[in-house]
Amino acid sequence: MKTGINIGTFTWELDMEGCIREAASIGYDGIELMLNEDGNLSLDSTDEELLGYRNAAEKYGIRIPSLASGLYWHYSFTSDDPCIREKAMQIAHRQIDAAKVLGADTVLIIPGAVNVPFLPDSPVIPYDIAYERALHAMKELAPCAEKNKITVAMETVWNGFLLSPLETRDFVDKIGSDYMKVYMDVGNVWNFGYPQQWIRILGSRIARVHVKDFKKSMGTLKGFCELLEGDVPYPEIMQSLRDIGYDGSLTAEIESAPGAVQRTYDALTQILRM
Repeated sequence: MKTGINIGTFTWELDMEGCIREAASIGYDGIELMLNEDGNLSLDSTDEELLGYRNAAEKYGIRIPSLASGLYWHYSFTSDDPCIREKAMQIAHRQIDAAKVLGADTVLIIPGAVNVPFLPDSPVIPYDIAYERALHAMKELAPCAEKNKITVAMETVWNGFLLSPLETRDFVDKIGSDYMKVYMDVGNVWNFGYPQQWIRILGSRIARVHVKDFKKSMGTLKGFCELLEGDVPYPEIMQSLRDIGYDGSLTAEIESAPGAVQRTYDALTQILRM
């Protein structure tokens, strides 16, 4: 398995190339970039700009394995507003196009939400309606993923949706595409499940893995913490990943803080030895 870091862990003083350079100098195998509404890597970024980031990664000897985005919190595939659902689909298509230019082979997409706990004014979507809309959208997106040979990895987040490994497995299977898989986040599911069980049940449906830590006794978003400071069961997780033959990136998704990028790499190397 390989080490990875999400760009959100870096301090804001660094530009894109600075983040890529620092990740490479520390020893990471890959850096996961983020597609935003504006900024250095946005919906309006040109292919020339994207190629510049790809060339920077090649210059420093580091991969860009995946392209994530937080835009789906505000533009959800399961929104009651059809214009927002259409915007989500447009973002997904652009994300796939951008990933291809960057040289990434995977995009992280949130397929929908019943609720968003950190957006208190967001509406609550009935679960069955959210499921129907999300499944319809992912089936519609699948041909784009297949055409571009970019894997869409759907992540379970704190969104009240796809709350069990069995349901997630069946959701993926109903889409029926080899390019529609799961972005397994072991920290996200620890509050309501056992990530090692999710891994064994989802098996080859897992395209990428996010790692973070969480203090289960807190039970709120404040429980998320740096690697090895919580109680996520990493020895069992690593065994499950080896059992299913996973050999991709373990991409850390840690809140930005001074020194966090180096501390995260040191913790990742310990986890890889478990």
